[in-house]
Amino acid sequence: MASHRRPKQPSRTRVTVFTATAAAAVALSSQAAQAAPKADKKDVKEQVDTLYEQAEQATEKYNGAKEKKEKLEKQTGELQDKVARGQEELNKLRNGLGSMATAQYRSGGIDPSVQLLLSSDPDTYLDKASTLSQLSGKQAESLRKIADKQRTLKQQRQEASTKLQDLEDTRKALGEKKKEIQGKLSKAQQLLNTLTAQERAALAAKEQERANRSNERVDLGNDVPDSQIAAAALAAAKTKIGSPYVWGATGPSSFDCSGLTGWAYSQAGASLPRISQDQANAGTRISRSQLKPGDLVLFYSDLHHIGLYAGNGQVLHAPKPGANVRYESMDNMPFMFGVRV
Repeated sequence: MASHRRPKQPSRTRVTVFTATAAAAVALSSQAAQAAPKADKKDVKEQVDTLYEQAEQATEKYNGAKEKKEKLEKQTGELQDKVARGQEELNKLRNGLGSMATAQYRSGGIDPSVQLLLSSDPDTYLDKASTLSQLSGKQAESLRKIADKQRTLKQQRQEASTKLQDLEDTRKALGEKKKEIQGKLSKAQQLLNTLTAQERAALAAKEQERANRSNERVDLGNDVPDSQIAAAALAAAKTKIGSPYVWGATGPSSFDCSGLTGWAYSQAGASLPRISQDQANAGTRISRSQLKPGDLVLFYSDLHHIGLYAGNGQVLHAPKPGANVRYESMDNMPFMFGVRV
């Protein structure tokens, strides 16, 4: 028979404890939320600037890997073409010996020396100089040609194999650098997103004001370039003031730092290497006191940033992600040396 007893009610003590515990948890959560420091605009800007500088460092390494990849692709293609042509030449030489063997067979048998000529490794036979007397001059010359061609093909195949492996490693490094750059920029954006819309707008306005002030009110002094090439390069770069910094870009509408200097000098008829560290060796190194407008100027100990000296202590450069090509005081960055192309 079913029981009709009333269910036991929870004790008032347990309810009170549970309620108090929940209330305490809510209170602690509220206090923790209130205690959590709000992102400071200055701190965020400093962190973002650091990330942008790190992204630029990675960009120059990316540019170097990309340039190496393109060279390796070209070299590998040329080697593979050489191997293909060499194999065709070797086949023709062997076909010629085959015709000689056929003629001998029809006349009564193949000479043992000709059999050696048709072997897969004529090098072995050539090493046995005492047997060369068994060959006619024409046969010996044919054998030497085949052996030389085989040696050349072997070397070219080995070289092509090495280049292909190097190419694969470089492609991997390129992908890693690209991922690193995108990670830095993504983290910078996440930091910016911690600010209010009003704070982000204020930072953007300040950056734009800085750019406008640099470009419109800059005093470049009265120094003149040391050469027509330097003058033409600087003049070309001036036409790109306001163009955005984009990592890996070489113009004509966007640039990274070495992309701008390389593009400017190409407009003057001079070719510079792709990355800043190599551009640092593209001419004669000079001190700050020797700088003339149009000279290259290198910054930071690893030389990951480069620009064009504009005069009166000003550099014209593509500064960083989120900024445009502009003039800026050289004192804003650690100057290393100048280069006169």
